[in-house]
Amino acid sequence: MARRRIAPEAGRTALREVADGTASRSELASAVRFCLEELAERAPGNSVEVRVPPFGVAQCVAGPRHTRGTPPNVVETDAATWLALVTGTLTWTDARAAGRVAASGQRADLSTWLPLFGRVDTPRADSAQ
Repeated sequence: MARRRIAPEAGRTALREVADGTASRSELASAVRFCLEELAERAPGNSVEVRVPPFGVAQCVAGPRHTRGTPPNVVETDAATWLALVTGTLTWTDARAAGRVAASGQRADLSTWLPLFGRVDTPRADSAQ
């Protein structure tokens, strides 16, 4: 099981703030890290390294463990693309076709696990919190 640094409630709040355009850089970082942690929990393993500079990195996907040098399976993208992928506002195929995701290695296709969440909407004012 992946070690959590971002509490799920705090992560979901950060995702909502990113979605509604009110997130600070700190909240953006929390949203990215929360989603990396979620991926590592849902796809446990060490065969793929997912990088979202400058905010975070996660090891995930079952398979051969990598221990030194550049990992053979690497996915790298920016924060906006990562959050669009995990919330389903951008598909893996479209992100790859547009050059918004760099993925190398046989196991570097994350389409099986994405999106992690449905589209993140801001809570309605009349909803109970």
